[in-house]
This record gives sequence, structure tokens and C-alpha cells, in this order.
Amino acid sequence: MLVRLLYASRAVDTSPHAIEAILSQSRHHNPECGITGILCYGGGIFLQAIEGGRMAVSELYGHIQRDVRHKDVLLLQYEEILERRFGGWTMGEVNMSRINASILLKYAEKPELDPYSVSGRVSMALLEELMATASIIGRA
Repeated sequence: MLVRLLYASRAVDTSPHAIEAILSQSRHHNPECGITGILCYGGGIFLQAIEGGRMAVSELYGHIQRDVRHKDVLLLQYEEILERRFGGWTMGEVNMSRINASILLKYAEKPELDPYSVSGRVSMALLEELMATASIIGRA
């Protein structure tokens, strides 16, 4: 059974090296677990969607909750799915500082990434928009 999990967290270290380490680890580990997804980051916040088998996604989310690189981990949405939306990425990435601010403003009060202030449904709509506007990089 396939599931999709969407969560937000605050980054402990926002340096390019730290973010690259997270992406690299994900891109190495996820294929063997059947996990796909995307990671958006900006303003010290992560917004991530992960998809795959129920057990694999649950185990990965448990690992993220214990990961010292994340704090204030918040589950935004969890659902059983018929098909993957982010199947083209072992872990796609979006640096929110590089996208048009009007995309963020479409879904929030201010043009900044803040999934803590909107619903999981709104955060998922933002990810869909990022996919539609080809803002996601790192296809695998």
C-alpha cells in the first residue's frame, strides 16, 4: 500500500553544506527503501513530502523525528494514495529563495515558506504548484 506523508520542521543548521548532506543522504538511502519525494527549504524551515510503502514511510518519519538536524517536526498530512505524485525524484529539492515570491504569496499571507501557519492541504497545493512550474530540481 502506498502512502504520502507531508511534514514541516525547523532546520538546526541552514548552511548549504548541511542541506546538501540531508539531500545526499536521502538520495542514497531512498531508492533501496522505495521512497520518493521532495524537500523544500527556506527561512530555516523544511517542508517535505515522502511517498512509498506504509512501513518504509513510517520508519523514515520516525527517523526524521529523532534526527538532530530537525526540530519542531510537525505532521501536516498523511494519506493512502493510489499513485505517487513525486515518483520522478529520489529526493527533489526546492530552494524557496530562488522561486518567484508570487508563488508563495498565492498560498500564504506573506511571501515566505511557513507551513506552520497554513493547513496541510495548502502546503500540498504549494508543492503541486512547484511541480507544475518546474521549480523542483534533482530528478533521478
